[in-house]
Amino acid sequence: MTIEEKLSSAGITLPEAPKPLGSYVACVRTGNLLFLSGMLPLRNGKLARQGRVGETVSLSEAQEDAGQAVINALAVIKDQAGSLEAIKQCIKINGYVASAPDFSDQPKVLNGASDLLFKVLAEAGRHARVAVGVSVLPLNAPIEIDFIFEMFPDS
Repeated sequence: MTIEEKLSSAGITLPEAPKPLGSYVACVRTGNLLFLSGMLPLRNGKLARQGRVGETVSLSEAQEDAGQAVINALAVIKDQAGSLEAIKQCIKINGYVASAPDFSDQPKVLNGASDLLFKVLAEAGRHARVAVGVSVLPLNAPIEIDFIFEMFPDS
């Protein structure tokens, strides 16, 4: 089963690749590594919710947002590489969680991203990870994730 077939069977349709919100590019490739800029959980160009996790955003909502950031990252990869089958391995994700002062479950929030990557990429979705709590993110988003993927040569 292809990656897109796995997404489809999970009820996920890739959106158009989100456009950068500032003076940067969505991704940069060097050799076989693809570095993605921070992905916000945008849906149709807008955030589903704003605020800090543990304050106005629940853990389950933040996990859903982390999954949406993955979907947006996959859309960027497809736009850049032409096919998700060009992905050899997810190497690392860095997750930033806008957190209430007493919220300490950032790793649980990032499980929403990690679990989806494993679901659609299988072993190629296993990655190293950082989960960091911050006071605020762009557009008052609850989460932002950047990614490093290894791509197959000549893809």
